Amino acid sequence: MGDDDSVIPRLFNTKALLGIVVGAGASYGIYKLVAGGKSAGNNVKKSKNGASESGPESEPSSGGRVALQPGTLLAKVSGLTLLHQSESRAENIPSRDIFSTSPGSLEPRHIQMLLSLLETTPNPSDRIQVLVTLGNAAAFTVNQDLIRELGGLHNIASLLSDPVPDTRVQCLNALNNLSMNVRNQEQLKVYVPQVLELIEMSPVNSDLQLGCLRLLTNLSVTNNHQHLMKDSITLFLSLLVVSNETLQTQVLKVLVNLSANPDMMEDIVQAQAPASLVLLLDSCTNTPVLLRLLTFVGNLRTWTPSAQVAEALRRSKDSLYCVLLAPSSQVHHRLPPLLSHPDGQVETQVARLLT
Repeated sequence: MGDDDSVIPRLFNTKALLGIVVGAGASYGIYKLVAGGKSAGNNVKKSKNGASESGPESEPSSGGRVALQPGTLLAKVSGLTLLHQSESRAENIPSRDIFSTSPGSLEPRHIQMLLSLLETTPNPSDRIQVLVTLGNAAAFTVNQDLIRELGGLHNIASLLSDPVPDTRVQCLNALNNLSMNVRNQEQLKVYVPQVLELIEMSPVNSDLQLGCLRLLTNLSVTNNHQHLMKDSITLFLSLLVVSNETLQTQVLKVLVNLSANPDMMEDIVQAQAPASLVLLLDSCTNTPVLLRLLTFVGNLRTWTPSAQVAEALRRSKDSLYCVLLAPSSQVHHRLPPLLSHPDGQVETQVARLLT
């Protein structure tokens, strides 16, 4: 992955960088310097209710197969003894049979073996291979339920604190697929604070940050667990002005989900926001990013604060309300030029905001 070898991590972690960005008003120069990547965004579809159009996201675990080297634990694992849920006798299962089996064809005994390996193997590359296999298996509903019933959710999530970055990335990929299951979300919600901390402390634009945001996207599709993210709105808004297009798209998926919930609105508009956020409302902004940002702004405009709350928000000059919603906001000057945007969906959303 190479996250630890990049230049940015040597200079800043996310926490330090975002502190500079917010404190300094997030100048457009800093945004251009740090967010100069060319990652491709995903196409967006208009949503009638303003919620994330993509819904739960299933991502195949990356990294491919790790070769089984002679003498490694996985190469010798045919002697590992496991107790089946459905029977009292023990049975040996060769690991190579598991890794050569289609993820959708894994049996309960295979899943149980993989979870046992995750606890016992000391080799980081072996753990990564197990996580890749579990992550791919977790794209299937039957395996999502099975992994939960075997106690595997907490087993896998324990590796969020693994010292090897690639292990944490594959852990997040597996949890992302597992979080498509509503019953799994009830157990995974306890890890939201740890995932948010990972975003804050990881290098900007890293696979770790992307994996965290994908997981939070799934956990924020319903209103059930959104309140766990309300204290991190400033973190999300700051990432928008320092990250590449791939990360911006994922951040906005979370923000669009949160802003579709009226109960979250007051926390969102009161959050500290970089002034340079409005600079993303520009024809040069990646179209999928721009569309989601316009959806986010549209969701915010559906909320009407009380006179008392509105007055308090106007006094908070660095709040999201002042940056995007107040009469003095630069948004009002930046929207009209977008009426001539070459993308028809952008034109439609802008016209709706201007009426």
